[in-house]
Amino acid sequence: MTGSATSDGRRAKGERRRRAILDATARVVERDGVAGVSHRAIAREAGVPAASIAYYFTGIDDLLVATLLESVDLLIAHIANMRERAPADGREWARVIAENLALMIDERRARTIAEYELYLLAARRPALRPAARRWIEVAAAQIDESRGADAGAVKALFAAIDGMLMQALIAEEPPKADDFEPALYFLLRPLDHLGASRS
Repeated sequence: MTGSATSDGRRAKGERRRRAILDATARVVERDGVAGVSHRAIAREAGVPAASIAYYFTGIDDLLVATLLESVDLLIAHIANMRERAPADGREWARVIAENLALMIDERRARTIAEYELYLLAARRPALRPAARRWIEVAAAQIDESRGADAGAVKALFAAIDGMLMQALIAEEPPKADDFEPALYFLLRPLDHLGASRS
């Protein structure tokens, strides 16, 4: 085996271990909250030596930042999926987003709670703030598509989505897509470029 192949193999193994640590962190936050995150807990969940966590991450905050950024990547994937199903008008867009929110509250409830816990932790831990803001910046850019959408309308849309999800998480019964749709339709009306046909 050449030195290059050996180096590539080590790099791939290292990336797999780093990924296992991040996935384990997300599971621990889902199950136990941020308070449950420690080197020992993550190592046990990931099935790796505790020392390896310090090799990849400089501390718990660094690990939480990386986990939060992973959530941003998932958000980008969800938005891309919605764009693949890009509807013809604002009413249909409202439906697609409503269905995604309902999924986040039902099937992905634990993950949604974990993401919001990390998101809110940024209020207390400045190191997490850039990562917490990034999801809004990325999502807003996806909605705008460099078309100069009204910045206030985009901000209102995401602030409202945050509020709807937070309220939904404490509701007695998880809201359905039908419950989210009317408000989303109202919020999307100023963003009529979403209904424009794509080339």
